[in-house]
Amino acid sequence: MDPHADRPAPAETGEAPRDRALFDLLDAEAERQRDGLELIASENFVSDAVREATGSVLTNKYAEGYPGRRYYGGCEVVDEVERLAQRRLNDLFGSTWCNVQPHSGSSANMAVFRALLKPGDLVMGMDLDQGGHLTHGSPVNFSGQDYRIVGYPVDPETERLDMDTVRELAREHRPKMIIAGASAYSRILDFEAFRSVADEVGALLVADVAHIAGLIAAELHPNPVPHAHVVTSTTHKTLRGPRSGVIFGRDAELGKKIDRAVFPGQQGGPLMHVVAAKAVAFLEAAQPDFRTYARRVIDGAQALATSLSEHGLRIVSGGTDNHCFVVDLRPSGMTGKTADARLGRVGITVSKSMVPNDPEKPWVTSGIRLGTPALATRGFGPVAMREVGDLIAEALRTPDEAPEAEVASLRERVRTLARRHPMP
Repeated sequence: MDPHADRPAPAETGEAPRDRALFDLLDAEAERQRDGLELIASENFVSDAVREATGSVLTNKYAEGYPGRRYYGGCEVVDEVERLAQRRLNDLFGSTWCNVQPHSGSSANMAVFRALLKPGDLVMGMDLDQGGHLTHGSPVNFSGQDYRIVGYPVDPETERLDMDTVRELAREHRPKMIIAGASAYSRILDFEAFRSVADEVGALLVADVAHIAGLIAAELHPNPVPHAHVVTSTTHKTLRGPRSGVIFGRDAELGKKIDRAVFPGQQGGPLMHVVAAKAVAFLEAAQPDFRTYARRVIDGAQALATSLSEHGLRIVSGGTDNHCFVVDLRPSGMTGKTADARLGRVGITVSKSMVPNDPEKPWVTSGIRLGTPALATRGFGPVAMREVGDLIAEALRTPDEAPEAEVASLRERVRTLARRHPMP
């Protein structure tokens, strides 16, 4: 075995040598994505144009500050790039102010907290085991460590949000901020009702639409902009852009505070190549065929939930109105960790998920979360998603000690189905 096999070969043409070790790994990841079924609700496959912008020359440019107010010279072009991204985002969602610099949805949420609250202020967000997000008040996250948190649950019978319960909790605790948003909730969010609660107790309403932003852009989910004081989001997931974050709304004064919290309060120079990729994604999401894509996301999720239910699996809340849902595995006698491993070994990628009032730890869980944005990008419609459901059910029934030949056969069926739907 050559001990130097993982080192680049010497350059022979004056060009930099290819990093064989790294690019072989990139090739392996491309193969994994192509030959598997990607059902992680927070992942998607971007267009060639988004990838081109992400890998563009803009990665070379430092641009601390905002358009027209940079700390570095040579920002004439990137100023226009950022302005273009801002215009397209505002046009897409009907906002009048936005910040396209946050590096992620979590950093977007942190900026909002720091801009609008003081440490120790009270915040209401959905409980993590009810479908909420780490940045909505988890005790292991900045949100739960620096602020006092009151979590709101789903109804124990319907497993849906009960706005009367949210109102009662708000009246009791008088939060400074209410977060309307989720990470693993499959039903429509009533932003108008959330605003009514917030107004009654004098709270700010922040809508975190990281998961459903693409559905909102396609007008297949209510838009929070007319109701929320501030909206945060990622730009991947259903929006199908680069991995990053944004903040937007219609209150310019709150916007000024948030701008200062993003820079210089939290981040240094923005990733201008990613800002450019966001601009591309916002333009793509404004096209008529994006609505067709978003409809396929929802139809596929509903078909998959129905298929799994017919196989005897329990779907939290009984179904889905959006791109994702959670499977409660307790009746099946397995944990989310076990299911994740069984599916992963045949090329089906999911994420573990807590179920309402989950008795397991977050790294074990009693459920899995499934989402259809990535497969919808590859053209999987309701019929193909029912095939996916059949494969999932069979993989979950295949015990850990099953013969390798049985696992390999199932893996090949997954690969065959994936190959029938080419990558974008």
